[in-house]
Formats: sequence, structure tokens, C-alpha cells
Amino acid sequence: MFKHLNKDFPASIVVFFVAIPLCLGIALASGAPLFSGLIAGIIGGIVVGAISGSSLGVSGPAAGLAAIVLAAISKLGYENLLLAVVIGGAIQIVFGLLKAGIIGYYFPNSVIKGMLTGIGIIIILKQIPHFFGYDGDPQGDWAFFQVDGENTFSELFNALNNISPGATLIAVIGMTILVLWEAVLSNKGKFFKLVQGPLVAVAVGIIYYLLTRDSETFGISADHLVNVPVPDSFDSFVGQFTLPSFEMIGTMEIWITGFTIALVASLETLLCVEATDKLDPHKRTTPTNRELFAQGTGNLMSGMVGGLPITQVIVRSSANIQSGGQTKMSAILHGFLLLISVVIIPNILNYIPLSVLAAILFLVGYKLAKPALFVQMYKAGWKQFVPFMVTIVGIIFGDLLIGISLGLIVGIVVILIKSYQNSYFLHIENVENGGKTVKMRLAEEVTFINKGAILKELNNLEENSYLIMDVTKTRYLDRDIIEILDDFKIKAAEKNIDIKIISERGTVENPESYLQFFELDKKPA
Repeated sequence: MFKHLNKDFPASIVVFFVAIPLCLGIALASGAPLFSGLIAGIIGGIVVGAISGSSLGVSGPAAGLAAIVLAAISKLGYENLLLAVVIGGAIQIVFGLLKAGIIGYYFPNSVIKGMLTGIGIIIILKQIPHFFGYDGDPQGDWAFFQVDGENTFSELFNALNNISPGATLIAVIGMTILVLWEAVLSNKGKFFKLVQGPLVAVAVGIIYYLLTRDSETFGISADHLVNVPVPDSFDSFVGQFTLPSFEMIGTMEIWITGFTIALVASLETLLCVEATDKLDPHKRTTPTNRELFAQGTGNLMSGMVGGLPITQVIVRSSANIQSGGQTKMSAILHGFLLLISVVIIPNILNYIPLSVLAAILFLVGYKLAKPALFVQMYKAGWKQFVPFMVTIVGIIFGDLLIGISLGLIVGIVVILIKSYQNSYFLHIENVENGGKTVKMRLAEEVTFINKGAILKELNNLEENSYLIMDVTKTRYLDRDIIEILDDFKIKAAEKNIDIKIISERGTVENPESYLQFFELDKKPA
């Protein structure tokens, strides 16, 4: 873990700057105390990072759970929500022990790529208002319909009508520093590799704010700065931690909320694990069951001290990868940086302009949604491109889980279509005395999905045809298909169609019972 500290530490600084506004924004979008988001970020970095087997994944409060948390707080109260988070964490640990992590391997690559691209586009769209100094919506609210009553696109028009010169100027300066640092300066020496461009951009942003805060034109208003809670004493700092109430632990609503949190958090984590592994330059594979155990432990601890639910988060994970992170030490260090900063220097953090952080996230989003990827997926064919695009559209106009669900449904439909088409190979061998000899070779696995295609071909056989059905390569033949043949023998007799079955068991013509023939020794044909 310490072998690549020279790369992990600079990466952790970038993730730290990305995480601060997201932790606070998600807490605000969830209707929870701001400090609860920071608690989740700290535990997600230190605790989950230490237990997890993911090399590059970074965990923290998740935007996908904001609506669930908001509804739970309004219905149950904050302390009872924390109890639900604790229960959700315990359920996730059980998921891990039951090896439920295998679910993560059943999502098509086209959908995972669509998820990454959709998240990239959403990051860009959501950061435009912050880039121009308009903060009508909190950082971390990725849903199309926002908590402030606006939507993704109406917010863009609002931002264009409310441009802040000072915030926009420092955002442009920050973006210039980031691009220059990555494209030119990073190759000029070890210093420029050790000190990351985002750190320089943030430092310049703080200096700019301090120098211009008295200017009416180019100054940056307080509502466009990071807003970390600042305790005035040790007692007030400790008072920011909230303990869960266990009085309602026997209430069904608490358990339903806990199970919902566990299920949604587990699905988001498994999806992000797949995506993170795909982005990993070394193509390492994260043990998913261990990841569920780690996330469950993190949620259990977060709920116990007043934090929001935790998942692995693709925005922070991709920022970690793009910044050169090599091991999970970068995730752990980012957690410690969060902890140290909120304890020692919260006032300095509150000088950081959100527009500079928007510039950092802009580049993260662009790298996730490069135009070349659309061309690549289009060239891969419609079976890849359609689920890819549906996932993107679902994420932009809904949220992460909606996009993934729609992409997965389309992916399954594509599989069903191809399975329907590939259930058999058919060709006409010859025509004699007005009758056709037709050979049908069944695929290796033929299920009930293929009923329609096979029944259609049987019904299309002309009178006096001779059908040779070859099932020698078929390892699984669904009983539904055998029953179709059994039913068809009546029609075959009426149309004077002879049927010859060739299988590993032997060859038979016009059997009296296809069920008896295929199930004679209880083995697949």
C-alpha cells in the first residue's frame, strides 16, 4: 500500500477537493445536517477503503440515495433514519457473507460504458451553473428533477441569466491551470507530477477570493464558496455527531427503509465496482463479496455516529484514476484529509470558490464522456450502441438506477432477439416429387425463448416435406420445445410431412412420442 505513495498522495488531494462539495451537497439534497455528509466521506475513505479489496474505488455519500434519505427523514425523523442506516449496513454484511456480490458480473459492458458516459455528461451539465457562479442547486444532486424545483436544462438557462464575473473569471483561470498542468507542465519535472494541477488551481482560487472579496464586480459571494460547518469549541464539534435512536428497532417501517438502503447501496456499489475495474489501467478485479462486506461495515459505523449512507462512487473513483492513483491508499488518505481539514482548517476550506471545483469536475466529466467513445460504440453495432445510448438517456433524464435499469432491459431484449434468431440453422437440401427436404440443426442450448421461432418454421413447412432435425450438438433441449414437436406430429400427419430426428441417442423417424424418445434415459438429447 505504501509502494506507490508518491502517486497515491497527489491523487488523494484531488479526490479530497472533489469530495468536499459533493459530501456537503448530497447532505443538503438529502435534507440532512451538512456534517453528516462529511462523516460519510471520512468513514467511506478510511474504514471502507481499509477493508475493501478495490484498488481504486472511493466510497462516500451517494447521490442515488438522496431521495430515499430525504423521504425517510421527513417520515421517520433523522435519528430513526440513522437506525435504518445501521440496519442497512448489517444487511449488506449479510449480503457479502451470502456471496451476493456475483450479481455485479451480470451487467452488460455496453450498459457499464453507458453508465460512465452518462455520469460524465451529467457532471458537465450540473457543473455549468457552478462554473458561472450560479448556485441554485446543491452540488451532488445528479437527478434531472432537482430539489429546488428546477431541472437539469432549466438550471442551465437560469445560470446564463445570472453569470457572476468573479466566479466565472477564476473558473476560467482554474481550467487553464488544469489543462496547462496536464498537457504541458506534468512532463517538465518531478515537481509538476508530485504537485497536482487541482491543488494549484484551488490555491489560486483561495488567493483570488481573498484579494477580491471587497470588490462588487469581481468579488465572489459567500453562497458560491465551500460551506463546511465551523464549530466554535470542542463541545460544539462533538455536538455535530448524532446517535441513532434504537427505540423503534422493532418497527416495520424502519426495517423496510433499512432494507431499501441496503439494496440500493449494494446495487450502486456493484455497478461502480464494474465501472471502476473497467477504468483501471491495470485491469485489476475487485472481490465483490468483500466489497459488500466493507460497504456494510462502513454504513453500520456511519449510522452509529450520525453519517449518511455510503456507497462506492464513480465520480470520486474516476477522479482518483485520472489523477494517477495506484492503490487503495489514495482512498484512505483522502478520508484522513477530510478528517484533518474539518477539525483543523474548516475556515480555510470555506475560502474555496465552488467555480474552481466545478472546473476540476468538468475535466473529470469530459474524460468519462469523450466523443470518441460514441463513435467506437456506434461502430460496434446496434446490439452495443442501443443499450449504451438508452442507459445514457435514462441517466440524464432520470438518475443512475433508472438509466441502468433501462439499459439492462434493452440489453435483455437484444439477447432475446438474438436467441430467437440463433435457435437453429435451416436450409433446403433438395426438392423431389414436389416435396422439399429441409434440414434443421438446433443450437447448443434451446429454451422456451426459442419456441416462437421453431414453431413458425414448423408451421411454414409445405405439404409432402421431409424434415430432418439434427440435435446432435444440442446439450440442453427445453421440454417446451419437445412438447411443440409432440403437438406438431398431428399437423405433420395431415400435411404428409415426415420427420426424422438425429441425436446422440440414435435416429428415429416419425416417433409416436417425442417426449418418450427424448426423455427415455432422462438425459439431454
